[in-house]
Amino acid sequence: MNRFSPVVGPLPRQPAPLSGTATRAEGLVERCRLHWRVSDGGDPATLVEDFLAECGLLAGGLPGKLPPDADIWGAALYVSAAAGAYLAGAPPGAPSPVPAVPDVVAVVYAAPGPGVPGNTAPPGDDSAAPASASGWRLGAWHDSWTPAEHADAVREVRAAIARGDVYQVNLVGHASAPYLGDPMPALRRVAALPGACYGGVLTGGDPGAGWAVACASPETLVSVTGRRVVTRPIKGTRPATAAGRRELLASAKERAEHVMIVDLERNDLARVARTGSVRVDELYAVRRWCDLWQAESVVSAELAEGAGLADLLRAVCPGGSVTGAPKRAALEQIARLEPVGRGASMGALGWVGPDGIDLGLSIRTVAVDGERVHVWAGGGITWGSDPAAEVAEAAAKAGPLRAALAHPSS
Repeated sequence: MNRFSPVVGPLPRQPAPLSGTATRAEGLVERCRLHWRVSDGGDPATLVEDFLAECGLLAGGLPGKLPPDADIWGAALYVSAAAGAYLAGAPPGAPSPVPAVPDVVAVVYAAPGPGVPGNTAPPGDDSAAPASASGWRLGAWHDSWTPAEHADAVREVRAAIARGDVYQVNLVGHASAPYLGDPMPALRRVAALPGACYGGVLTGGDPGAGWAVACASPETLVSVTGRRVVTRPIKGTRPATAAGRRELLASAKERAEHVMIVDLERNDLARVARTGSVRVDELYAVRRWCDLWQAESVVSAELAEGAGLADLLRAVCPGGSVTGAPKRAALEQIARLEPVGRGASMGALGWVGPDGIDLGLSIRTVAVDGERVHVWAGGGITWGSDPAAEVAEAAAKAGPLRAALAHPSS
């Protein structure tokens, strides 16, 4: 099931700049948006909560029932990995390779109808959008580190674990490629990959500095319905074969890595939960994403009185399954070892509406600026990690994204 309503905006053909001015969500129209960058300073969690409250989506920090005549439907919310590190008081890491993408974006959508600003077409009518360009071409990929450099970083993490600095660190690599043509069909293919619970495309930017983010994430960072809050950490990967499933279920290394992150997520939720309400509803269930098996658990709690969206963002960002444990120490290792920033990946992307909050962890995520396509992938490193196997796992996770992007436009 796709938990994230796709947020899709047309991107004009090259060499024209990307534009998000016509962004719509499943026939909805954009009412207003908020952009924030780490360089802006301040508290982005409070900024987002106040912005969505002013738009009528939040009451007391959480979604509330909208008036019967309200035309607001909900808001897309994106938080970068750098914004998450900022909220955690940790080093931001290397600069993003896609500086056009802000660190926080909130886009509020309204139902089409008379008097709604920007309403130029009825729901489902794409006549206002530019036609897709033919001749999509993707150039050669350039990796931010070689397999040998990636393997060396794994060894560095194992040395940090041996010193007692950390227990686990998630290492992420990056690759980019130049492109020609309209990227939107390729980004839609990414968002539609099998197993994507949070499949969607978010666009934006001023002329000359436009951007787009496509997500095919299977992982829930945090969801709230009523006062129940849930996170579904994913850790542990094998090929989606019968043998791969058996290996994943039998692997002591993968299970230890997974349980470590489940404990971290329990602690994260405890920061916003009613005392004694945190529980593990499901442990180490095997799910499929594309051609991979992955292990997922479900951790839930009852929100404490007074806890709102800003508190949730501070508690869970950045997600434990893409940082490591302890989270702050892992972020320091990440900032030291990763040569390229995580950009649009390893953050949060999802939806805030009158029925609740549903944010996916932005793994399996692609970003596009006016010239290049960017992809990130990685994995959790423990003392038992084999450097060559970790390099291969990251490549396996990036493979479906690269394949979807490379497919010729129809």
